[in-house]
Amino acid sequence: MGKRMKAYVSVTNDLSTDNRVNKICAFLIENGHEVILVGRKRKDSLELKREYKTKRFSLLFNTGPLFYAEYNFRLFLYLIVRRADILVSNDLDTLLANYAATKFKINVKLFYDSHEYFTESAELVGRDRVRSFWLGIEAWILPKLKHVYTVNESIAQVYKKKYKIPVSVVRNIPLLWKPEKIASKKELSIPEYKTILIIQGAGINVNRGAEEALMAMKQLDSCCLLIVGAGDVVLKLKQMRKEESLQDRVLFFDKMPYQKLMQYTYHADLGLALDKPVCLNYKLALPNKVFDYLHAGTPILCTKLDEIEKLVLRYNIGFVIDELTISGLTEKINMILSNPEKLEEMKENCKQAAGAENWENELLSLKNIYKTDG
Repeated sequence: MGKRMKAYVSVTNDLSTDNRVNKICAFLIENGHEVILVGRKRKDSLELKREYKTKRFSLLFNTGPLFYAEYNFRLFLYLIVRRADILVSNDLDTLLANYAATKFKINVKLFYDSHEYFTESAELVGRDRVRSFWLGIEAWILPKLKHVYTVNESIAQVYKKKYKIPVSVVRNIPLLWKPEKIASKKELSIPEYKTILIIQGAGINVNRGAEEALMAMKQLDSCCLLIVGAGDVVLKLKQMRKEESLQDRVLFFDKMPYQKLMQYTYHADLGLALDKPVCLNYKLALPNKVFDYLHAGTPILCTKLDEIEKLVLRYNIGFVIDELTISGLTEKINMILSNPEKLEEMKENCKQAAGAENWENELLSLKNIYKTDG
């Protein structure tokens, strides 16, 4: 990548569980650059231990338009007074500040990493005024950018067609998982003699199938569902568990560092990826959890979303449910569990797929994007 450069990488989250951004930062460091990762600090933010510098803003507002306005204003002021060679904007909600900062700097390169199809996200469905605001920013800035990449080919094709710009693909795939030690189910407070199902991640939100999965547990006597992470539907799920008296069949675990999360994933017999196609962003998504399941050797049960279904069928590492209903999900899980030989075959297929689907291979694309010439 040439001479040593100073890179500021920005996100709107609290840095603690964003593994994609952490891997990008590690990549830049490995190529001899100084990295400063910028985000925000929340009351429940985990302690950070990183090999690079971090900066987290404490903000007056934590949600809504005022949050985005305050964060981008703070980020802009922070960036313009610092020497930088590279700015990495992660998602549309950091792009305005980064782009504006480049207008006050000489020879700074702006890289845009789109983690999702932001303007078609579920959070913007039915919010036409808010969506129009973000579409305006996207339409203003994206056609001017030279270095754009995103998480899968489907989203890349949309941007290419819409804005007539080159868009590369760097999928959000984990490093090969090589745990020093596997904790026992007892150590992790997981039932030792039940079939373990898991939903995990930082996006346990509405329309991602968690409600149906929880209600299906009423008919799945031999199973236990682990819900590991955070999201806007978690409080509702906890209330549902109480109302349905499912305390012994549904267990909640707060967000945690990646290596610890993968211990839970490893012990799961089936990983659930039940996102609904309620918006184009979900329809085209390829969530991190799918690759986490794959790397932990955990077969996947997914809905019929383009990128996920394609991956699952390519490697024969899971099952696809045609329509997500509580009864349909219950029936599908019972069918899967009635064929343990097939499940074991898919576990082995996951291990084989991890040899091809890993961050080490994805780095080839990243190196080409971050070439310092041009």
